[in-house]
Amino acid sequence: MSELITAELVDLDLSAETKDAAARSLAERMAAHGRVTDLEGFLADVAAREAQMPTGLDGGIGIPHCRSAHVTEPTLAFGRSASGIDFGAPDGPADLIFLIAAPAGGDADHLSILSTLARHLMDDSFTGALRSATEAAPAAALIRGDAPTEEPPPGEPPTDTRPAPAPEPAPTAASKPAPEPQPTPAATPDTLSTPAPFRIVAITSCPTGIAHTYMAAESLEKAGQAAGVEVFVETQGSAGFKRLDPRLVADADGVIFAHDVEVREKERFAGKPTVDVGVKAGINRPAELIAEVRQKAERGEVAAPARATAPMDKDAATGDGFATRLRKWLMTGVSYMVPFVAAGGLLIALAFAIGGYTINKAPSVADHFLWTDATSWAALLFQVGNVAFGFLVPVLAGFIAYGMADRPGLVPGFVGGAIALTINAGFLGGLIAGLIAGAVVMAIQRVAVPPVLRGIMPVVVIPLISSALVGFLMFLVIGKPVAALQKGLTDWLSGLTGANAIILGVILGLMMCFDLGGPLNKVAYAFAVGGLANPNEGSLKVMAAVMAAGMVPPLAMALATTVRGRLFTKTERDNGKAAWVLGASFITEGAIPFAAADPLRVIPAAMAGGAVTGALSMAFGCTLRAPHGGIFVVPLIGQPFVYLLAIAAGTGVSAALVILLKGLGTRRRAGAADAPADGGAEVKAAA
Repeated sequence: MSELITAELVDLDLSAETKDAAARSLAERMAAHGRVTDLEGFLADVAAREAQMPTGLDGGIGIPHCRSAHVTEPTLAFGRSASGIDFGAPDGPADLIFLIAAPAGGDADHLSILSTLARHLMDDSFTGALRSATEAAPAAALIRGDAPTEEPPPGEPPTDTRPAPAPEPAPTAASKPAPEPQPTPAATPDTLSTPAPFRIVAITSCPTGIAHTYMAAESLEKAGQAAGVEVFVETQGSAGFKRLDPRLVADADGVIFAHDVEVREKERFAGKPTVDVGVKAGINRPAELIAEVRQKAERGEVAAPARATAPMDKDAATGDGFATRLRKWLMTGVSYMVPFVAAGGLLIALAFAIGGYTINKAPSVADHFLWTDATSWAALLFQVGNVAFGFLVPVLAGFIAYGMADRPGLVPGFVGGAIALTINAGFLGGLIAGLIAGAVVMAIQRVAVPPVLRGIMPVVVIPLISSALVGFLMFLVIGKPVAALQKGLTDWLSGLTGANAIILGVILGLMMCFDLGGPLNKVAYAFAVGGLANPNEGSLKVMAAVMAAGMVPPLAMALATTVRGRLFTKTERDNGKAAWVLGASFITEGAIPFAAADPLRVIPAAMAGGAVTGALSMAFGCTLRAPHGGIFVVPLIGQPFVYLLAIAAGTGVSAALVILLKGLGTRRRAGAADAPADGGAEVKAAA
């Protein structure tokens, strides 16, 4: 592992005038030393992080940062600007710019170093030494912590090279020089018993969890020292988080949340005076936050008991409508169901391949199993896969309810899903049971209960009442109509022939390729997988069409980048190589990088190819018993030769269309670029 920053990654005369130019200049140094593999991709990630929230801090500091798949190891580059660069800080431009690059799976050791840097940025002697540095190597050593920070002579402020700085605010705890920051001491019985005038517990977090998280923690701790208040901070950053001692939380007089992402396990702090702000407020005005929480404590203001937030609602925007939330709830159920689909479905498919299609008639392997008999092994695979497949509907229902109401929704959701299987309501019944279970639990959670009963609500009262209500509704009210609808749908699929089957194939192909692994894609996939629970000729055709269409987009993009590589960027050409494998494995998401860069050309082309493949698969009568696997389960496909032909046809159509559309776009841009020049020539000639 290389050093976090070296002299080659320091530019003491950064000439950039904008934050984008500054990020590019520093990122080029990283790329030159092999720390960044794709400069443009990395800069796109930096820009995306910057769009979430400006990274300028009071005191003339800019800290653009991100986690990126294009970073080989945690790296920091430093630039010093004489003219200042606007990073969105309230007090003006920044002259000290730190570009922090962390790999997508950044390790905890280096992230802790980055957090230490963030804390140092709150120390005026540290930033003053960087402003007065004359050589790159000492500056790099100072940032790494290899060189001690020199305190300015008594009575002299740190050297500040920023142009026309704004007037300094009144001294606060965050602006006074402090000793080297130390980790928050672990709480012990002795420290807990020591009386304190006021004790605050705080949570700090930011979207990336690299810089702002730790700077806010340092700022709050220093402000607490200045105010004579004990402040214990839990940083919920990229390196994970260590929970504050429960007794420390229980004894706290107030709580500060300085965060831009959801506070994890927020319910720990319920019933205490609470100040809830963004993470930058924790950095810029910690003394005000401490004063505010003390005032709330004096007035007796406490936060309402925290109601558990459904997992799929934790990152929901305030304006999310019911349709958006419904989609998230359904996707929660589907995402937890898919591993059962893959395991159970592939085991069953292998069993059929080894033992033939009569293997489902084999006796239980618990009673009859011959170690040297291939049929016994096939029966074992089938029966294990059948058990795994039996969880599909209960898991779907249980985790839809979980997405709506968190853990209290699991019991009634699983119960409702099991009942759906019992009454032959199938996949559709499980979906409805999950929604009902979640709604019932959410309704119960809204009922005000005496404090004495709150402890038993999630483990006794809610499971009992919700399971009884869901069972009543599924058995006696809506279960039978849903079961009849499920049977009608199954019979309809079984009878699909000719034009009807082809139309269904077109629709499924369009759905699979519209959002490339998104909600509509998952709806089509879940529809196909639901038919495998009780397979027939129609449902096996649907499964074949869905998988074939889902393979087309990445294969088409791989083919297009191979045939006409000049129409694509270097990054896209590299992605095209991986797309061959992803497409062949039925991972539709392999086309997402292409669609994200050029959605108006890539998505329509992908949909056209998917529709062709779905229609041909249905027309050829191809069947599939495996819910996943791509070309690796071709031996398990009915009519395998024409099935591959359908995939090839759709891939060719999509590749040809995307090449055509991109080529037209390139010619239009070239024509537009030439027009002014030609027009200018004509004017000159006329003159």
